[in-house]
This record gives sequence, structure tokens and C-alpha cells, in this order.
Amino acid sequence: MPTLIVFCHLRWDFVFQRPQHLMTRLAEHYRILIVEEPVYHEGQAHLKKTAVAPNITVCQPHTAIHAPGFHDDQIPTLQTLLADLVPEGEKPVVWFYTPMALPLLQSFEPSLVVYDCMDELAAFRNAPKQLLQRESALLNIADLCFTGGPSLYNSKKERHNNAHCFSSSVDARHFQQARDRSYSHPDQANIPHPRLGFYGVIDERFDTELIREMAAARPDWQIVLVGPVVKIDPAHLPQAANIHYMGQRTYEELPKFLAGWDVCLLPFAMNESTKFISPTKVLEYMAAELPSVSTPITDVKVPYGDVVAIAETPQEFIEACERMLNATPEQKASLAGRMRAIVARTSWDNTANAMHRLIQTTEPANRAQRLKAHLADIAGAGADNVSPLPIKQAAPVVDVDQQPIKAQAAE
Repeated sequence: MPTLIVFCHLRWDFVFQRPQHLMTRLAEHYRILIVEEPVYHEGQAHLKKTAVAPNITVCQPHTAIHAPGFHDDQIPTLQTLLADLVPEGEKPVVWFYTPMALPLLQSFEPSLVVYDCMDELAAFRNAPKQLLQRESALLNIADLCFTGGPSLYNSKKERHNNAHCFSSSVDARHFQQARDRSYSHPDQANIPHPRLGFYGVIDERFDTELIREMAAARPDWQIVLVGPVVKIDPAHLPQAANIHYMGQRTYEELPKFLAGWDVCLLPFAMNESTKFISPTKVLEYMAAELPSVSTPITDVKVPYGDVVAIAETPQEFIEACERMLNATPEQKASLAGRMRAIVARTSWDNTANAMHRLIQTTEPANRAQRLKAHLADIAGAGADNVSPLPIKQAAPVVDVDQQPIKAQAAE
């Protein structure tokens, strides 16, 4: 079974989203090694290996270096830790979710290089200053470029001659459990109806002011928010008697929350960080056959604007929620039928299979050999310089065999 090495900026046990959906399916064809960002650890650097699912091992570097992510200061140590990740002579497929890990490609002789661009990371808060340069180098080196939605595809297709749009898909069977409304999660049993819900990461992409205004304008509506708070101060979150923060939950729990909601929310802020997003939850809401209201995110508005209510202002958002709550049985049945038709056309299984076929049929261009030539372009200045050559000495490795980690709520 060939090896697939994945460099990812997201923790496997954080939220269950695109990387987890794809890798658990591609594991039918590959031995997958997921290399996460380093964890700070005093003492000797080591690589912690954890079996999280069949044919999937998470490799978590532990270093004593005070630098975030795949920072250039981490690169020499990471090269050492990864030097023996695959046997000498093996040519793995190398898959990137973050261009920041590109210098680590020097440690391998890849058979193929894949860039799965699921987000415009440079638009996110506190993005590394080298990210744009490093992405340009990765696009020049990669044999295949996948994008997480049409907006990202349109921004990358002119920069790569083998780019393919793979929008967010859905595990329909999992979320169709919510069609049984009696399946509702017991943790929301004491929250009265109507319930308007959102699940996902609450960060700079989340419109907190919209939620604040909606809660104040409709105190009889109960707003249920499921997910971790990241990169924003929790003290700045809207607080009201009708806003309920349920915290981070497992992927298995999501249909249970959906089952108890009357309207699903996509309250994304309209800013640089949301310009290219393709939310996985829009199809998951549809699989549950629940009405949804969204701000005008392009990858929601363009493909699904006839099914998802689109609202630009807080007042329009509130009015759209009101219409969904007051829809007649006939209107709800018609909407559910359109949702079923959309959901039936896509699945993570189909997406993973299509990606696998492209990996099998793409002729490697050996672009990875260009990496050294591009180090001058992707390196920062001074202390941020990238280590130019891999360090081949062996490194301590800690192997930890565990049961599959329960992944958390999807993005």
C-alpha cells in the first residue's frame, strides 16, 4: 500500500471537517501519515505517533522551540524528526493543506505533490508573513491542485494548470439522522422553541454583532451555538438569556442538535476571511432537511440561493428567519424536496474517489526538484530564514497506540 504524507495546520482531534472526511476515505488506498504542527514540549524533541483510524497515523512533533506552526525556526528540528518517516527509497505522495510546511518537502522524494487548498489562509487573522510567497512556490511545485469551492478555484485556476474544484461534500446518512426530530440532544431539552441553531468554529468568520442584534430583536427566539471559540476573546461574545453556548461537541452529536432546531444559521461575517469559504455545514443542514438562512457568502449564495435564504443586513436576516419559521407545511415539503435533490448529487465518497483517480492518472512533473531553486523566494529575512537543506540524522520517536480519537464538531 503506498504512503500518503499529509502536512496539516488543523489538529485531527479538533473539528471533523474536510481533511478528516477525505483521509478516512483515502485510507482505503493509502497508508496515511498526517504531520501536524509542532506542540511545545520542554526537553528532547520527539515525534509522537498515534493511530487514529484504520491506516491513519497522526505524527505530532514535540519541540522546545517557542515558534508557532511550521515556523522557519522549527524547520531544522522537524526535518530531523521526519528523516525516517518513510523507508529510504520510498516515494510517497505528499499532500499539503498549508504551504507553510513546504520546506519539509526536502526530506522526501515524492512520487506526486498535491495541494488541497481548503481555505485562503492568508486572509485569516495572524497569518504568517511568508504564507503568500510560500503558496506561490507550492503552486509552482505541486502536480495537482484541489480547491475547497468555486471561489477558491477561480482564484487559483490561472495559477496552476492542473487545478480541480472539489467543493465541500456531505455524509448524508450521518446527518439524515436528524430528520427524526425526536432524536434531539438532551442537553437542549430545556431550551424552548423556536430554536435557531449554528454549529462550527466561532472565530473571526462568525458575525457576533448579527447574533447580538437578532437575540435583542427577538427575545422569544432561542439561539443555540455549538462549537469552540477560537482566536476571538470570549468576553466579546454576545450574552443574553436567549443565547445558549453549548461548547465543542463531537461529530457524532451534531445530528442530535440539528434534530431539535427549527431554523439553521450561517451567520458569517462579510470580511476577507470569508471571501473564499465554502462551508461544509450548508449541505449538512440540507441533509437534515432543515431551512437555513445565510449571509451572502458567494459559495452559498451562487449554488444554493434558491434553497438557502440569503440576507445581507441584520434586519433582512431576522426577516428571513421569520419567513422560515412561518413557512406552511406545503412550503416546507417543497423546500425539503429541493434539498434532497441537491444532497443526492454529492458525497465525500465520490469526492475522495475522484481525487484518488486524479492521483493515479496524473503524470508527475518532478516539480519538487524545483524546491531548492525556490528557497530564496519562500524564505523570510533574518531569523525567519528557512533552513536550506534537510537534516538527515535520526530522531527519537514515541509511538502511541490509541483508540480512534473522537473528532469534534465540523467547521
